[in-house]
Amino acid sequence: KKKFSFLPDLLKYHLCMPVALQSLKVTNLFCRHYPALKTLEHLEHTYLPQVSHYRFCKVMLDNIPKLREEIKDVSMSDLKDFLESIRKHSDKIGETAMKQVGLGFMIDVYRCKEPMVSCLPTVSTHQSIASKIMSFSPMYACMYGARETFENYYRKQRRKQARLVLQPPSNMHETLDGYRKYFNQIVGFFVVEDHILHTTQGLVNRAYIDELWEMALSKTIAALRTHSSYCSDPNLVLDLKNLIVLFADTLQVYGFPVNQLFDMLLEIRDQYSETLLKKWAGIFRNILDSDNYSPIPVTCEEMYKKVVGQFPFQDTELEKQSFPKKFPFSEFVPKVYNQIKEFIYACLKFSEDLHLSSTEVDDMIRKSTNLLLTRTLSNSLQNVIKRKNIGLTELVQIIINTTHLEKSCKYLEEFITNITNVLPETVHTTKLYGTTTFKDARHAAEEEIYTNLNQKIDQFLQLADYDWMTGDLDNKASDYLVDLIAFLRSTFAVFTHLPGKVAQTACMSACKHLATSLMQLLLEAEVRQLTLGALQQFNLDVRECEQFARSGPVPGFQEDTLQLAFIDLRQLLDLFIQWDWSTYLADYGQPNCKYLRVNPVTALTLLEKMKDTSRKNNMFAQFRKNERDKQKLIDTVAKQLRGLISSHHS
Repeated sequence: KKKFSFLPDLLKYHLCMPVALQSLKVTNLFCRHYPALKTLEHLEHTYLPQVSHYRFCKVMLDNIPKLREEIKDVSMSDLKDFLESIRKHSDKIGETAMKQVGLGFMIDVYRCKEPMVSCLPTVSTHQSIASKIMSFSPMYACMYGARETFENYYRKQRRKQARLVLQPPSNMHETLDGYRKYFNQIVGFFVVEDHILHTTQGLVNRAYIDELWEMALSKTIAALRTHSSYCSDPNLVLDLKNLIVLFADTLQVYGFPVNQLFDMLLEIRDQYSETLLKKWAGIFRNILDSDNYSPIPVTCEEMYKKVVGQFPFQDTELEKQSFPKKFPFSEFVPKVYNQIKEFIYACLKFSEDLHLSSTEVDDMIRKSTNLLLTRTLSNSLQNVIKRKNIGLTELVQIIINTTHLEKSCKYLEEFITNITNVLPETVHTTKLYGTTTFKDARHAAEEEIYTNLNQKIDQFLQLADYDWMTGDLDNKASDYLVDLIAFLRSTFAVFTHLPGKVAQTACMSACKHLATSLMQLLLEAEVRQLTLGALQQFNLDVRECEQFARSGPVPGFQEDTLQLAFIDLRQLLDLFIQWDWSTYLADYGQPNCKYLRVNPVTALTLLEKMKDTSRKNNMFAQFRKNERDKQKLIDTVAKQLRGLISSHHS
C-alpha cells in the first residue's frame, strides 16, 4: 500500500483513473494469487503504457517485478500448506472413497447379473470426494505465473509423500485396522492425484501418475507379502483379503490397473489354506481326543434322525431294529464329516469376489480339501493310532469309523459339485483323495492291532513258570495260558464288526505269534535241561491252543486252517513224547513224511536238553541200567541227527 500512496492525487486525472483502479485491485487481490497476477499483467501491458509520460508510471513499472515475486512467494507458501493439508486429509479421503465403492459395490451386486467388476461405480461418482473434504484453491492459484517451478516442486514433494505413505508400520499385521489405515492413505493419495489430473492442465499428467502407481503397486505388494506371512489367524487373513479386494476395486474405479493385486491374492490364498489347515488340525485333534470310541447309542427316533442328518448313513437292518439301538460308528464320524464340510465352506469364502471362474473355484476347493484329507486329517488319525495307551477296542472302532468315512467320500464330492456347479466328470477336475486317506488310516490301525495283540500275548507269556525238571503231570493247562486264551476269545468277540479279512488276519497273526513264542520258550538257552514230564505238561498247553483254534474264534476260516499255526509245535512234541525217532529218521526228506515240519537242528537242540548231565557226578546213576540205556539211545539219536544236518547242509 505504501508503494501506491500517491494514488489519491492521481484520481483527478482522467487517464490515470483506470491505472488507479487496477492498482487498487492488485492490492485487494494480493492473497488471491491467480487474479492478482492476471490484474498485474493487465496493469503492466494495457494501462501503464497509456500513461507512460507520467513520472509515477516508471515507479510502478519498477515495482511490478517485486510484486510478482512477492505473489510467487506467497503462492509457494500456500502450496506448501496445501501439500501438508493433502498429507493430513489423505486418510479421510481414502476412507471415504473406499466406503463409497464398498456401498456401491454391494448394491450393484444385487441389481445386475454382469460380472462384479462391471458393476462398480464410475469415476465420475467419486471425483468430488477430494474437493468435498479439502480445498484445492491454493493449488489452482499456483497454476499461473512460474508454472514450471510450482510443477516441479509439487511433483518432487508428492513423490516424497508417496514414499512415506507406502512405508507400512512395523506392526501393521497385528490388526485389520493396521491394514485399513495403510490402504486409506494410499487410496487417498491417488484419489487426490486423479482429481488434480482431471481438474488442471499439466500440473500432473498420466505418465507421471502411472510412474507413481507402478512404484506404489510394487511397494504395496511387497509390504503385503511380508506382513500377511506373519498372520496365523484364518479369519484375519480372510478379512484382509476382503479389504484388499475393496482396495483394488476402489483404485480400479479411478483407472489404475490392479491385476497384480488380484494375482497376489492368489498367493495369499495359499497362505490362507495353510492357516485353515493348522486350525483344522486342532479341531480334528480335539474331536479324536474327546471321542469315547464306542458305537453311538440312540433311544428314540428323534436321536436316530439327528445322527443320519449329520452323516450320510443308510442301513435297513438297523432301521428295522427297535430302540434302543446303536450305530456302528462312534461320535467322531459325524463330527469329522461335518468339519470337512465346514472347511470347504471356509475355502469358498476366500474365492468370493476374486472374479474367478467356477472351474477355478472348484479346483481351488478340491486341492485344499485334498491337503486337509491327506495331510491334516491323516496325521491326526495316525497320531491317535500310534498313541502308547491306545487299546484294542479303540483300534477296532477306528477301523469301523474309517470304513464309514471312506464310504462318505462320494457325498463330499457331491457337496463340492453342488457348491461350484462343476461336474466331477469335467476335464481336469481334481478328484478327492479321501478314500486313500481312510484306507491308509485303517491299514495302520490294523497293523497296530496285530502289534498290540502280540504285545498282550507277550505279557501273558512273561507269567509262564514251567518246572522243566518235573516228573509230575497236572493233567490241566497252565493257568497263564488259560487266562491268555480267555483274553483272546473276548478280544475276537469284539472283532465281529470288523471287515472279515481284518478279523481273520488278526486271529491268524495272534496264533502264529503265540506258536512262535511257545517254541522259543521251549528252546531258549536258559532252559539247559528238561524232562519228559515237563514236555508232557507243555503239550497240554499246546493242546489248549489247538482247541482254541478249532473252536472258530473268528468266522471264515476253512476247517483246520487256524490250527496250522501250531503245526510245528505239534509235530515236534509228538516226535518226542511218542519217541518216534525211527519214523523221523527213515522218512526224513520225503514230501509226505509224518514229521515234515520238524527241523533236525530244532530236534537236536531239544534232545540235548534231555540228557542227564548230573549222571557223571552221581556214583549211583551208573548202576541204574534203564537210565544208562536211555542216555545211550539219546546219544545215538543225537549222532544220527548231526549226520542228517551235516549231509543236508554241506
